[in-house]
Formats: sequence, structure tokens, C-alpha cells
Amino acid sequence: MAKTEVILTHNIVGLGGESDQVRVAAGYARNYLFPQGFAVPLNGANKRRIESLKQRRAEREAHEFNTMTELAKGVSKLICVIKVKTGEDGKMFGSVTAGMIADELKHQFDIALDKRKIHLEHALRALGEHEVALHLHAEVKSTLKVRVESLTPISAPVVEAAPAEVKTEKRGKRVEKIEAAEEKPKAVKAEKPVKASKAEKKAKAG
Repeated sequence: MAKTEVILTHNIVGLGGESDQVRVAAGYARNYLFPQGFAVPLNGANKRRIESLKQRRAEREAHEFNTMTELAKGVSKLICVIKVKTGEDGKMFGSVTAGMIADELKHQFDIALDKRKIHLEHALRALGEHEVALHLHAEVKSTLKVRVESLTPISAPVVEAAPAEVKTEKRGKRVEKIEAAEEKPKAVKAEKPVKASKAEKKAKAG
């Protein structure tokens, strides 16, 4: 396949940045890079543009560095919540990928982040909080807290047992009240012999 040398006028991921001189397939240059304005042919006239392209590149990289530095500070304070389907035992169906995290960052915080900047050693397969590494720039790294929650809450039988205990205590109090009520009449009956003794005294006096 025929190759040609070009000067990049824009940053092309995986190829180079502004002012870089690279060799690419002639068809790729002719059908894509040149029409899109991403590169120009390497010749004497275009070589004079290299210095201005280097200046543009330096400005772009400085702006990207400042932007990513601010993003790193802000994103480290966030908690990205991702809800997943689970079975009754709490085990996840599937896993959480870098693409899913990028989508939720956009949805929850309006942060547009290339999923390639989200570095997962392996997809997340467990509920709970996870620390995820972010490579935002060649010189800027950060972390993001990701909380994976279940869409299907697990039922807790302990909660159902609590009301039953309360009812038992109430019944116990009622029993105590009934026993106390039964004891009161006994105290009243003890006063009757006192009244009878007074009547006998009056009869004897007469």
C-alpha cells in the first residue's frame, strides 16, 4: 500500500498532534485527512506552517491540562451511583463497565469523559463502593467513587419480628393491670368487720 508524508494540523488520537510529520496510507490521507482539514501534504510551502502549528498545539495542551486539573479536583469529591439488577441473593446480573460509568457521569453530573480515561483492572461485579482510577491527562490522574446499588432490595425478615415483640409487651402490661384490679376488692372487704364491731358496741350500751 502506497504511503505519503503529511503534516498534521489537528490532534489525531493514535496518530499525533499539530505540527507532527507522519507517514500514512495515501488513500487515508486523500479520502479523510485532507478533506477534513486534519492534515496537509508535506511540501516546502506547508513546512512554513509548522511553527504556527506548534504554537497552536502548545496552547491546546495547556488548556487541556488546566481543564483536566480542575476536573480531577471536582470528580474526586463525587459519588457516581449505578443501579443494577440482582438476584434474591444479592448477586449481580452482568457487570459495570467503563462505558457505563462514563454514561452515568454524563447523566448525573453532566461530565463528558471518554471511557478510555476510566481505568478498570476488571469490570465491577459486586455491590458496594469502589475506587476507580481516572487517567485524565498524561500528567493528571484522579479517582472516582462508584457506588453499585441493587434495583431489587433484599427483604429483611428481622423487620417483621419487631412488631410482634411490641404486642407481647402490651399484653404483659394488660395482665399486670388485671392482677392489680383483682387485688383492690380484697382490701375493701377487709374494712367490713370494723363496721360490724361498732354496731355491737351500740347494742351492748342499750
